[in-house]
Amino acid sequence: MRERVIGLEEAYWVSERRAGRTITFCRTSTIVDNYSRECLAIEAGQSMTGAEVAAVVERLVLERGAPERIQCDNGSEFISRSLDKWAYENGVVMDFSRSGKPMDNAMIESFNGTFRDECLNVNWFLSMEDAREKIEKWRRDYNEFRPHSSIGDLTPRQFADKYEDSLRSQKTPFIAGPVFG
Repeated sequence: MRERVIGLEEAYWVSERRAGRTITFCRTSTIVDNYSRECLAIEAGQSMTGAEVAAVVERLVLERGAPERIQCDNGSEFISRSLDKWAYENGVVMDFSRSGKPMDNAMIESFNGTFRDECLNVNWFLSMEDAREKIEKWRRDYNEFRPHSSIGDLTPRQFADKYEDSLRSQKTPFIAGPVFG
């Protein structure tokens, strides 16, 4: 069985001041399943705390189960006590990249490059809500309509579904019988 690993990373964007209006600096935290390449969540806000990241990961755990390991860099939201406490309480190993070594978490770095190029750099966000809507639309498109050669030319969602189906078919039913002793 594969090890469940998710990658956490942040991406930033800043809009320029135009026509007397400035869109505030924004931060996004991206969460990607390293096996299926599925982007599980992208959270956008003006800042991102460890408690907020832990809450997003907790929500994902309730939907999908806990990963064995979380790969991330040494950003303040990832080295926070809140996320460390959550990981400890849930038996999840925090796997931090070495400083200055983004290739320790190459999968999420590659994903964030694609995210920046195809979403952040091509959209004009009029508000935080507008940014969240456009980012979520891009995330769904990435997961559901774009095949990846690294996972057999399937979309990340198709690959994840196929994997989950194979696990279900391997499980044997529980058979109760008499207990002697």
